[in-house]
Amino acid sequence: MAKKMRPLKIAQFHWGFPPIIGGVETHLTILLPEMVRMGHKVDLLTGATEGARAVDKYKGVDVYRVPIMDLNWLAKRGLNGILSEVEEVFTGFLKRARPDIIHCHNMHYFSKPHARTLERISKESGAPLVLTAHNVWDDSLFLDLARNIKWDQIIAVSHFIKRELTGVGVPHKKITTVHHGIDESLYSPKIRYKSIFRKYPQLKGKKVIFHPARMGLAKGCDVSIKALRRIKERIPDIMLILAGTKNIIDWAQSQQKDIAYMVSLVDFFKMRNNVLIDSFELTDMPKLYAASDVCVYPSSACEPFGLTMLEALSSAKPMVVTETGGMPEIIKDGINGFVVPIKDFEALASRVIQLISNNELRDRLGYTGRQMVEQSYTKEIVTRNTLDVYRKLL
Repeated sequence: MAKKMRPLKIAQFHWGFPPIIGGVETHLTILLPEMVRMGHKVDLLTGATEGARAVDKYKGVDVYRVPIMDLNWLAKRGLNGILSEVEEVFTGFLKRARPDIIHCHNMHYFSKPHARTLERISKESGAPLVLTAHNVWDDSLFLDLARNIKWDQIIAVSHFIKRELTGVGVPHKKITTVHHGIDESLYSPKIRYKSIFRKYPQLKGKKVIFHPARMGLAKGCDVSIKALRRIKERIPDIMLILAGTKNIIDWAQSQQKDIAYMVSLVDFFKMRNNVLIDSFELTDMPKLYAASDVCVYPSSACEPFGLTMLEALSSAKPMVVTETGGMPEIIKDGINGFVVPIKDFEALASRVIQLISNNELRDRLGYTGRQMVEQSYTKEIVTRNTLDVYRKLL
């Protein structure tokens, strides 16, 4: 029987946290409060954002927001001359937190001054430095910071990410794969969702496809729209939900351009009455899953994991994804959803039509997905697996 871990002080670093919305941000809202519930002290340093308090508390987590962690601001300002301010802020934060573990997320990209400062402070304080790699990139900055920072351990969010890291020379024993987890009580087939029809009456009485990832070409929204043309020929009362988001980290400043293209594509195909686009509240998301028949995520990029897959499966909804990145690790073809080739809108349309037309198949795949979440992807499991990485370092 495993020994119970003593209470730890854990300092977490990430560029964004709600009201900033994204996969890593959602992951932190699941992981960090669960660490607190298990008896640990958690402090988070994150980016300042409009309308959010500089010092705040989120479900027991102490949250500190500063401009030098705001990537949207840093992208405009540039990184020249930032080192002394990074060192001052990081030193002050860690002096208050006095952590046993320093754990940062995606700090192997965007800024060398931030990563180098954490490396130095970790060495001086003796607190092990843990990185969670939620993404990989194809450029020299990624190669430098992934390989040359002395991470004590790297958590990869999928076996795909681990393989990519070992491919650029990171020793495989330095990397532990820990898949994300989900609050299976929040995303559930038992959710009462009919109130969502008051907010979005166009969904009532329709067959609904939900593309829950934020709108963008990399997320395959254009593929979903092209597939919708084919689906509509067979299922006229179809609706596609696309999630535009306001508060995101947009380092490349491409989000609004992508959204404009998607809207023009919908209009070009004369399908405005079959598409719902909005910036959905986080509290609406479980209801939108519950109101949907099928979920899709035809990413055209190497998606590192895709937390929305777990949200769909936890809601007992089958999902159709592309054969890229870490997605096939979670979606098993013909078991809890389907896997189709990248950019193949006809294959996507075919699988969606099959699922919507076959209630028994749709229910079976959805039920299996829910069972898989309960067995392998709960918030308790991801938290214990993360704490186990800390335990081995300490």
